[in-house]
Amino acid sequence: MPAKTYTLPGDITIVNDDCLAHLGRIVGGTIVTDPPYNVGYHYDQCQDDMSREDYFQMLTDITSGRPSVLIHYPEAMFEFSHHAGRLPDRVVAWVYPSNTPRQHRSVAWFGCKPDFKADGQDYRNPTDPRIAKRIAEGKRARLYDWWQVNQVKNVSAEKTEHPCQIPLQLMVRILKVTKPKLVIEPFLGSGTTLVAASMLGIPAIGFDISERYCEIAAGRVLDSKQLI
Repeated sequence: MPAKTYTLPGDITIVNDDCLAHLGRIVGGTIVTDPPYNVGYHYDQCQDDMSREDYFQMLTDITSGRPSVLIHYPEAMFEFSHHAGRLPDRVVAWVYPSNTPRQHRSVAWFGCKPDFKADGQDYRNPTDPRIAKRIAEGKRARLYDWWQVNQVKNVSAEKTEHPCQIPLQLMVRILKVTKPKLVIEPFLGSGTTLVAASMLGIPAIGFDISERYCEIAAGRVLDSKQLI
């Protein structure tokens, strides 16, 4: 049976299938993904308890031969880099103060370099008169390698039923500084990567083996068109 495909406005495509069955036919593109972390999450249909060898080999196969941006815990990022034989060109700490044992993850660029001048962030001392003047002029603070973006929580407006949802603010920033011509998201999940691409006018294709997650992602992409 052919994979179910959702063709959405803005050159956004969702495929309800394993990405490895299709990546070989896609020319170009940058992998941008927040993959399953292989820590036993209860996803819809996705196996999140693979052997470490199989897990990192899967990530290696998916990213091989393409510029790639990965989000992961630092220790796993080191292991992936060793397994894939690729050193990152740049690494950023995504920090999210919260009442959880882990409060940061790494965002790493492999085979591509982010342009931090392509985006900015809010000033942390907006009451300083000099900063207030810059804000009034429409300026933003420059980006460094430490990004504070809150996690998506159960009370967050963007929360879906997906158990491990990446913040839209983070993914928009990643795409702005990466400047991909085509985004490939092999682990679509709730669809945040494609929503960000849609909002920025970047063609994108996402894959997920869960039809339910594909439906959620498609709905979010369509909703994002109303915000542009």
